[in-house]
Amino acid sequence: MAAAFTALRVLLGLFFLLTGVAKLSDQLSADLHRHMKSQFVRFAEVCPLKEFGFAPEPGQYLEAVGWAEAVAGLLLAFGPQLLQEISNFVLSVIMIGAIYTLLVLRETLAMCAPATLCLGLLLLLNIRGHAAPTKPKFE
Repeated sequence: MAAAFTALRVLLGLFFLLTGVAKLSDQLSADLHRHMKSQFVRFAEVCPLKEFGFAPEPGQYLEAVGWAEAVAGLLLAFGPQLLQEISNFVLSVIMIGAIYTLLVLRETLAMCAPATLCLGLLLLLNIRGHAAPTKPKFE
């Protein structure tokens, strides 16, 4: 079972690394990058941080989310356990923000499903994805 969770962690980390890079650069797909730029104009209008008085500029918002996803995805896939746990938390917060944004924009369920699935997998990794603690030899 540990191998399955390790595979899930690595694949999910690589997925976030890829989505982060797609937000940062048009090298993977110019059309996808252009689409994300236009979407983040809408996303910036309903950014959850506006509740706290922070209104991000769409381009900076796209870059911040892209860098956070890329770095956290890399650390989730290949980092030491402590950094995996921190990156899991960071990615979970990003996914909660994504779900909030999509719901405020009244997007379809199909648009919310990927972020919801990613959040569910991150929470699964957080709850069950760690090796059982070893027992001391002499109890």
